[in-house]
Parts: sequence; structure tokens; C-alpha cells
Amino acid sequence: MKRNNENLSLSDVLKEFVHENKLEKGLNKVHVRDAWGNQMGPAIKKYTTNIQLKNTTLYVQLSSSVLRQELSYGKEKIINMLNKELGEDLIKKLVLC
Repeated sequence: MKRNNENLSLSDVLKEFVHENKLEKGLNKVHVRDAWGNQMGPAIKKYTTNIQLKNTTLYVQLSSSVLRQELSYGKEKIINMLNKELGEDLIKKLVLC
């Protein structure tokens, strides 16, 4: 990160730092976990055992086969809700396992 005489906001400096150190992928994984909890609520979060974002595919492991089946009917809606909360289209595919 080069130092210059410009007055930059802390937000801009942090964004530049994240970009220069290629930390976007790791931060996206954290943001996706938070978005899942926020959008799906505590009941579904309780049955969620693992969440992984690999490229544009979100893998969600659930401990309830009944819940997995119910959620499978609304995959597109879930993807849209999560992407809306994230503010960008990070998720293209959702795999419930």
C-alpha cells in the first residue's frame, strides 16, 4: 500500500488493504455464514452443521433430512435472499447436504 498525501477514509484504506492482500475470498466466506444466520433465522441455523462457499457454490450441511427436503423446494429464493443481503451475486448454486 503506497502512502500518499490524499485524505482517505478508514473504509477506503481497509478496502484497499483487503484488495491488495487478496483477502476477499476469506471475508466472503464469513459474510455468507452471517447472511445465512440472519436470513434463515435461529430455528434453521440450529440444524445447520456446516457452511462452505467454494467459488460460487454454497454448500450447506443440515442435520435434519426433513428440513433439507423442505429447503430444497426454495433454493432459488434462498440464493436471492442471501445475495441481496450480501450486496452482490456471490452465490449461483446452493447444495443442501
